[in-house]
Amino acid sequence: MQPIPLRTTVIGSYPFPGWLEFSVSHLDEFGPADKAELQEDAVIAALHDQIACGLDVITDGEQTRLDFNLSFYGFLSNIDLESAPARRFGPPAHDQRGKHAAKGIIEAPRGLGAVEEFERLKRVAAPHLALLGQRAPVLKASVPGPYTLSGRLLPNAMYRDRWALTEALLPLVSRELERLVEAGCSEITVDEPSMSCYAHKEDTRRFVDIFNRTVARVAGRCRLSTHLCFGNYKARAVGPRSYGLMFPAFLDFAVDEVHLEMASREFAEIEIIRELALRRDVSVGIVDVKSYYIETPADVAARVRKCLEFAPPERLSFAPDCGLSQTARWAARQKLKNMCDGVKQVRAELGLH
Repeated sequence: MQPIPLRTTVIGSYPFPGWLEFSVSHLDEFGPADKAELQEDAVIAALHDQIACGLDVITDGEQTRLDFNLSFYGFLSNIDLESAPARRFGPPAHDQRGKHAAKGIIEAPRGLGAVEEFERLKRVAAPHLALLGQRAPVLKASVPGPYTLSGRLLPNAMYRDRWALTEALLPLVSRELERLVEAGCSEITVDEPSMSCYAHKEDTRRFVDIFNRTVARVAGRCRLSTHLCFGNYKARAVGPRSYGLMFPAFLDFAVDEVHLEMASREFAEIEIIRELALRRDVSVGIVDVKSYYIETPADVAARVRKCLEFAPPERLSFAPDCGLSQTARWAARQKLKNMCDGVKQVRAELGLH
């Protein structure tokens, strides 16, 4: 059950401040201490926005990653980073991202960087959390799963297909999750959007097996969640946007909470949360990160009430549809604030605190 009924949370990413984007394109002008300062200041900015909005669960905004998963490839050994993409011009899409070629056995001798991110988040957040006391939000880490990470790697004689690449990455991700728990992380999202995007053409039971083996070392040792998403690169989806293709198989994910993208789909298939809530907590995507319509608190409250027709408050939490990295910061901030205000309105109506 949710620690807080009708809890408010985020997936993981948050927009980069404009100055950070500018700095990243001029990194050769910065020294190591300058870069560390950039990273810490960016996390402070993301923390400030999330805490000001009143979220119950916050992250570092993934401010030190290039994207929710791209920075992880820099921690892998025996790969050639970033081959030329198939297409460089025209409307943005996934084929404008390059892939990495494996040269030998893929390893991660320094880990995948998520533990260092969490340690920085703890350090930066500590004074803010101390001031908030019992009202302090929970700190969450988000790590992409091995199937999603395998999508940017090229098969070769050693790794003949995406499944083989996934198996090579699985123990590396599993160990990173274990290290996060050992570092004191009590809440982790294992992000596998590729499983959702390709559920229409791949073996969903195989996905479940891969996912559950990935989290086996930490299941029961922290609060685990996963995010079922249809893709959000440049606000573009990938694959048919139907949850019916994923269930009932995905009911067997070994997690405490499953997050669903709902707002961008006008709450199609909302009834699916009834079955999910019998076995798991459900985090409903209640604001649309792909739209610049700013949902009002009244909009959010009405959507929360709709969700309560299918699941009890102790099984529900609410979040944006997806990570916010593809949304302008001014819009992301206002969407989060209105989301929290709308949820609080319904909490008050129900006498929940």
